Amino acid sequence: MGQEPIKEMAGSSTSSSEACTDPYLRCAFNGAALTALGISHSALLAHSPQGCEYLVNNAFASQECDYMETMTLCTKLCVDEIVHGGEDILARTIREVKDLPISALFVLSACGPEIVGDDIVGVCEALQPEVKFRLVPIESAGFRGSQYDGIDIAMDTILKKLVKDDVEKIPGSVCLVAPHANANPTWPADLAWVKQVLFRMGIKVVATLTHRTPIAEIENIASAETSLLLSHDAGQKAADYLSATFGIEQVCKGIPLPIGMTNTQRWLTALGDRFDILKTAEEIVAEGERMVMATCRRKWPMARFMYRTPAAIVADATVGIPLVRFVTEEMEMTPELVALYTSHRSVWELLEGELKSLGLNPKVVYGTDVYKTRKSLQEVRPRVVFGSTIERHASEGLPVAYVVEVVRMMRQFRMINREYFGYTGILNLLECVQNEWVMGWRSKERRYEAKW
Repeated sequence: MGQEPIKEMAGSSTSSSEACTDPYLRCAFNGAALTALGISHSALLAHSPQGCEYLVNNAFASQECDYMETMTLCTKLCVDEIVHGGEDILARTIREVKDLPISALFVLSACGPEIVGDDIVGVCEALQPEVKFRLVPIESAGFRGSQYDGIDIAMDTILKKLVKDDVEKIPGSVCLVAPHANANPTWPADLAWVKQVLFRMGIKVVATLTHRTPIAEIENIASAETSLLLSHDAGQKAADYLSATFGIEQVCKGIPLPIGMTNTQRWLTALGDRFDILKTAEEIVAEGERMVMATCRRKWPMARFMYRTPAAIVADATVGIPLVRFVTEEMEMTPELVALYTSHRSVWELLEGELKSLGLNPKVVYGTDVYKTRKSLQEVRPRVVFGSTIERHASEGLPVAYVVEVVRMMRQFRMINREYFGYTGILNLLECVQNEWVMGWRSKERRYEAKW
């Protein structure tokens, strides 16, 4: 139990960027689009071939943009522009939309135009006097890294271009960073739970980087007293910039996000300590734990059947690291494999701290891809996998009894967002396990036909 965890790493420990390992991680262009589309009353112009626009459409859906309010554009570069440059088409496209009633136009460059040397920053500077809205160029070619690197690149540009430094501090306030760097497919519910808790604690949210955030809130972000990072995969660079430039203190740093009883209690207590409202935090914890226990007594989840079952967790760090404690304490399973999409040093330190605290020694894979996941599942042979539809297929032919799809559920469609954070989040996770367990008892051979 006291041994160091077995690790497999992707790339150098000193590397600052992740690789794109689609379908787990998309490229930097996707991450930049995901961030820019979180700013309301704006539009996005992709300086790219038409094929890259599908990444913008994916980001549009993830940010739950309203198609009546948010417009996306594309220069649709073809062979001539990819070979000889497409600055003329970019300038023409911006002039064609100069009358749009928006606050900002985010111009994102893809791989092709950056390889041939298109200067989107120079084009935007030259055209700024001709348009009424702000032009914000973001050099975010896919080869710059994974979607998490794209999120960091976009937030860096947005903060440096839009934030005003001549604002007064608001006591007891916070800005929320990178809630969208979260593999929960309905992550806005996690953000909503955080805002609900902060409201009850009397902590004012100055801005969210980014989700339905007006430009005015971005400009005013330096008035925040603290920042709260809502991802373990991206956003730390933005939090560090806010701290170094505007003296904004990061709270809950080094604590797993609030998934599961213990993590939620620790996270809320840290907030209560920082803002001197420990009593309110304790009340929220007590009420939440009572609600979870009362619900479980009535609904009878089958967690008792999973006692000491070997389990694997394959997810991003935002969901995967807190899940280690949830799987160990709430589900009473034994994590034998933890495979995370990312491999940042902060991710290592946080996960290894959790494993040491729990006395666990699983196989750990950082920066996993589908091949590494399949090989690790063959080696560890868990009975339960917490992951996605990808692991359901990767587990074929292996003695995996249940694949609990908690991230990127390609087989499911959700109209209602469901959080993993907080106490209702615990019930949502238990529900996922229960449904998978019930489905696991269905015969793979016998057909179930209607009898009426």
